[in-house]
Amino acid sequence: MPFARRDPKSPAQMTVPPTDRFSEETATFTVQGKDTPDIDRGVAAIRNVLRTLPTRPGVYRMTDSEGAVLYIGKARSLKSRVTNYTQVARLSRRLQRMISQTRDMTIVTTNSESEALLLEAQLIKRYRPPYNVLLRDDKSFPFIFLREDHEFPRISKHRGARIGKGSYYGPFASAGAVNTTLNALQKVFLLRSCTDSFFANRTRPCLLHQIKRCSAPCTARIDDASYAELVGDAKSFLSGRTQEAQKKLGTAMQAAAEARDFELAAVLRDRLRALTFIQGSQAINAEGSASDADIVAMAAKSGVMCIQVFFIRGGQNWGHRAFFPAHTEGVAEDEVLTSFLAQLYDELPPPRELLLDRALDEAALLAEALSEKAGHRVGVRNPQRGPNKQLIEQAARNAVEALDRRQAESTTQHKLLIELADLFDLGEPPKRIEVYDNSHIMGTNALGAMIVAGPEGFIKNQYRKFNMNDPSITPGDDFAMMKAMLGRRFARLEKEDPDRSAGEWPDLVLIDGGRGQLSSVNEALAELGVDNVCVIGVSKGFDRDAGRETFHLPSGKELHLPPNAPVLFFLQRLRDEAHRFAIGAHRAKRSKSIAANPLDDVPGIGPARKKALLMHFGTSRAVRGATLQDLERAPGISKAMAEAIHGHFHQHG
Repeated sequence: MPFARRDPKSPAQMTVPPTDRFSEETATFTVQGKDTPDIDRGVAAIRNVLRTLPTRPGVYRMTDSEGAVLYIGKARSLKSRVTNYTQVARLSRRLQRMISQTRDMTIVTTNSESEALLLEAQLIKRYRPPYNVLLRDDKSFPFIFLREDHEFPRISKHRGARIGKGSYYGPFASAGAVNTTLNALQKVFLLRSCTDSFFANRTRPCLLHQIKRCSAPCTARIDDASYAELVGDAKSFLSGRTQEAQKKLGTAMQAAAEARDFELAAVLRDRLRALTFIQGSQAINAEGSASDADIVAMAAKSGVMCIQVFFIRGGQNWGHRAFFPAHTEGVAEDEVLTSFLAQLYDELPPPRELLLDRALDEAALLAEALSEKAGHRVGVRNPQRGPNKQLIEQAARNAVEALDRRQAESTTQHKLLIELADLFDLGEPPKRIEVYDNSHIMGTNALGAMIVAGPEGFIKNQYRKFNMNDPSITPGDDFAMMKAMLGRRFARLEKEDPDRSAGEWPDLVLIDGGRGQLSSVNEALAELGVDNVCVIGVSKGFDRDAGRETFHLPSGKELHLPPNAPVLFFLQRLRDEAHRFAIGAHRAKRSKSIAANPLDDVPGIGPARKKALLMHFGTSRAVRGATLQDLERAPGISKAMAEAIHGHFHQHG
């Protein structure tokens, strides 16, 4: 059993404390050998844990006085590793700052150091401590999913947990790469992409069959054996055996031409052309290179690091993505890359090989841990010659270029934030900007939306939606909706972070609207006792033309910017993003309400009873208007249930 101190729950049961709540100014101490009470207390807390620490491998978590996780580390020998933290003079300033905030530690032992590495990656992704290197990109990776629990397997794009029965092919670097490949695969192998319910209710082929992108198994236009053959061909191709599918199509096209079946030959030619397109767009430009590997290269400049990853599966390049890990200041490049790879493959299935642009000190440990996770051997290599070396060089060039683009964009963004601070008299460039908008149609399906932006662009995992179901709000009253939305948002902030130390409080709030909306928001904040938050209203100009916006300041003044001002374009992008998010959320809510059935809200009515009522009365409107006697005569509806249904629809009548 793992040894744990002050932590009776397992890692899977523990609640996640808030993150990003620490700043460099929270601890006051000197580095030149003069310990202060803060760092003394941190060292004392660590020594207190050392007395009972085993020498086994494991993971340790350093926490502050509030129990929030500061740092997560792994060790081959917990006692030896943690002892190093008591030798303050030998530590970097970053680690000294961390020790000064440490008040307790939690220890979990493991059977091996490789297990500790995997557990460390899981916990870092979960707690996101401020002193750990973090994989900042939280977007999931898309896969191609060939479902196999149906008589006619379906091919589709998939994100999230891989729990369905079937074969997963990926990861792909982006949704665009998946969509392009799927479109071409449908032309080549004619596999269905429709849902099971759509498939089961077809009486004639859909449009995809008409444009020769589906073999229409739903209407028996293809028999089981022929469809199974298509599925097998698709699996072969996605697994890297591309020549088999190409040769098979070529032979079939030649046979059709010789039989003078030119229409079939033309269809096979188009499929062969689509197959060639996939191979041409995804082939690796290095003959004899690894067929199942991820190519990883790192670039660093001015304290910023970029890691470029190429995903190679089945001899095909399924895209590449640039990552910019966070909290890398003062951390060695090898340590950053090792931590990054452990976190990356906590989510993704590891490939057969990892080809890196450098030799890592912990390459053997990383290979052991990934092999244990994958269930097969994973090699971690630094190629020095041959085609794999060419791929490494290509990835390295991409890493440098991505880093240069990032720094150029960051410089531009920083200049815009400085201009924004001067424009609205903020004192310093805003680190967090929140933009609010409403969306509804004549008051129906009303919804509020919040988007968040920072020095590095939009922070999409911080976006929020607000359902406006409050009966006290008159439908269509934008002023009341804006007041309710901001009231809910800041009431929660006051409750969860009254000290404004977690980085969740905005430095600037933009609302879509004029004086009325701004007045409503200021009223909501005043009721909560919230001050020192700059709120700006943005109203569209004359004829709602972009470039003529009016900015309503807290003082009551109005501001107009030149039509070609860069800061105006920046503000327009923020407003347009909020509008896009609000409109999308509203449309989703409206679509859901259109498909909703009034019977869904009746207590005690499940799918079987709902079906029986609809079969008996025809429509839900007829059920709503039925008398009690009519409801009692419906099959499967008892007298008590009939009374409940009648009472639900007539309780106000």
